[in-house]
Amino acid sequence: GWLFRRVMACGRRSRDSKRQVILFILCVCVCQSRAETLRYSLPEEMERDSFVANIAKDLGVPLSQLAARKARVVSEGNEQLFRLNQNTGVLTAKESLDREEICPQSDTCTLVFKIFFENPLQLIRGEVEVRDVNDNSPVFPEKEMVLKILETASPGSRFPLESAQDKDVGSNGLQNYSLGPNPHFSLAVGTGKDGVKYVELVLQSQLDREEQGELNLLLTATDGGSPPRSGTAQVRIVVVDANDNIPVFEREVYEVRLAENSPPEQLVVRVTAADPDEGSYGEVRYAFTQTSERSRQLFQLNPATGEIRVAGNLDFEEAKIHKMVVKATDGGELSAHCKVQVEVLDMNDNAPEIALTSLTASIPEDAPPRTVVALFSVRDRDSGDNGRTECSIDGDLPFSLTPTFDNYYELRTNAALDRERTAEYNITITAMDWGRTRLSSQESIFVQISDVNDNPPEFTQEVYTMAVTENNSPMLRIGSMRAKDADAGKNARVNYALVRQEGKEQSEVSVNAENGDVYILRPLDYEKVRALEVTVRATDGGSPPLSAQAVLRVLVRDENDNAPQVLHPPLDSSAAGELVLRWAPSGYLVAKVVAVDADSGQNAWLSYELAKATEPGLFRVGLHSGEGRTARAVTERDAPWQRLIVLVRDRGQPSRSATATLAVALVDGFSEAHLRVSEEAPAADPDGPLTLYLIASLACVSALFLATAVAAVVMKVWRARRSETENLPTFPPTATESNAGSLPRSYVYDVCFAAGTVNSEFRFLRPLFPCFPAGLPPGPGEQRSSVCSQDVANIGEEGD
Repeated sequence: GWLFRRVMACGRRSRDSKRQVILFILCVCVCQSRAETLRYSLPEEMERDSFVANIAKDLGVPLSQLAARKARVVSEGNEQLFRLNQNTGVLTAKESLDREEICPQSDTCTLVFKIFFENPLQLIRGEVEVRDVNDNSPVFPEKEMVLKILETASPGSRFPLESAQDKDVGSNGLQNYSLGPNPHFSLAVGTGKDGVKYVELVLQSQLDREEQGELNLLLTATDGGSPPRSGTAQVRIVVVDANDNIPVFEREVYEVRLAENSPPEQLVVRVTAADPDEGSYGEVRYAFTQTSERSRQLFQLNPATGEIRVAGNLDFEEAKIHKMVVKATDGGELSAHCKVQVEVLDMNDNAPEIALTSLTASIPEDAPPRTVVALFSVRDRDSGDNGRTECSIDGDLPFSLTPTFDNYYELRTNAALDRERTAEYNITITAMDWGRTRLSSQESIFVQISDVNDNPPEFTQEVYTMAVTENNSPMLRIGSMRAKDADAGKNARVNYALVRQEGKEQSEVSVNAENGDVYILRPLDYEKVRALEVTVRATDGGSPPLSAQAVLRVLVRDENDNAPQVLHPPLDSSAAGELVLRWAPSGYLVAKVVAVDADSGQNAWLSYELAKATEPGLFRVGLHSGEGRTARAVTERDAPWQRLIVLVRDRGQPSRSATATLAVALVDGFSEAHLRVSEEAPAADPDGPLTLYLIASLACVSALFLATAVAAVVMKVWRARRSETENLPTFPPTATESNAGSLPRSYVYDVCFAAGTVNSEFRFLRPLFPCFPAGLPPGPGEQRSSVCSQDVANIGEEGD
């Protein structure tokens, strides 16, 4: 109070510093009661962001807790008028407050707000009284008022004048009227039952139209502000001839009750004034006087009949009572007045309003039941049961409403949540009033359920089987392993990795850590590795992470990358020969070509065919056995020397092949006569050059063979001293595994020269096997011959 008197005293000393004075006028009245209601006072028209109060100081709350507890201010209604600074605890006005705009129909203007705290939840009610400032001058409805007064009017007669309107209240409102100096009239100021001041013109002395037919008076209305404000209007008095009867209303006050939202043109009341005069002096006209502009907009008056009808939309929430004054004037300009008071009845025409105060947009799926999700208030501007409300949630949702106080509700969870089943909820809150015709409104709240890492990754298969063809290119992608995680965000981000096993290295296989693609790092060889099996782990990005495992099997497919290998006859023994008797019948076994293929499947299925022969019709080769047999009986006409080329082919795509060469000598027997060269050879042999080439090749091969044999004997003797066992020749890995064909044998070759022949020829004899001692069985894969190598040597000596 002392501060207020000091500031007002400063304002009286200097009227020009009004705005500066208003900036320092702040009277804070904080009342801490059991209801925790804060009360403050604030003059209107303060500048934007003006200081209202120090909430932290008044509540005794440390500044650090304001931000920690998320303190904020919430005003009633949709418009937020105040702002709370969490750093300083100061409550300020967001905008300049105009009391006449905020509370146009009330002498006192109190704004209600609430201070909202979270963690824990606390709501403190506050009130700010907006004090009136003398910022409005009294204003007359019309700048000029015309009164027609009979010259016969007796002194003391009173004539109502239009009252001035002042939007300010209290001492700042309209206080007094004054009239300029004149000899005939004075003013009478009174106060009605409703507290509204009215003014009347009092006739002091008799008027004389012939002396003065018109008078002009200056009417001044003054308010009680400091400094005071005033408004003026011109009063023109027209003196008329005598009309000894004035209109008379049936009632001084017409009281009417009317429901809000009444339709336009609905009859409100009909006022009637009677005038016993005749002629124009008895004709009465009606008009509004001393009536607010808003009432004139809502109601219309028929000047001839006195009927008052609805012209606008009546709203109980805007104004509950409308007061009007009707003036009845006869043809002689005499008038009378009556009051019309319309009471507006409330109808249920306002739906409840839902104002969201606090909302948690996202809650974790493991949030416990009874977790607060949102805080909101419900307001209905109607009265009685029309303004009584109730709230509910639409649908079967795991949420419930809990009323708190002052029409506030808490939205809480009432069951466990699962984001994998429902990731978000659209919660529709319905507020309904209790009126006869119930009105409702809805507010939708979207609540996101945040993910918790409660689901491990799941592979689509327990075992993934993939295939790759051997001799693949490095870093070849052969497929993908996929694991799904029902969680979201980083909890669903899956990384893949090989599970390392002790003592094993998975250097052939790699798994992309991000997408699970499987790569073969280097070329594989089916002949060495037939299959790979590794374990792959999928781990999500949660904390702690969850994981799952699956088995990856990689099957290596064979490719036809190996050509057949001929084991018999040896490739390095081009002089290998077979002996066939001249009397050999059809189907006689000459030799068997033995070959193997390191591949598998059809890539290793071998077939044999006779590619070239000296006598094409004399020999044939078994397609699958590789056995060379006589296709017909040998005759004397057949050449004694036969050369066979056998083609060995696999069934791969594309197929691979190898060739084996067999030299066959046709002999009559193992005697000297059988080794002589026929002297009846033709003089001109078309194959002479070929024979020459064969002799040169055979000589080279024989020399190489002899050198190899000598080296082998030397090495064998040397190795025999170091080891008791004799090393056997090595073969391809699959040669010993397959059962196709026999192992190579040792051969002895003899070169026979025919005396007296022009062209020497080589005779390729059948392999000569060593003689075995009596009673000693042959070894595996060996055959007994009736002729020993020494017999052949004897035959050679006899031939010489």
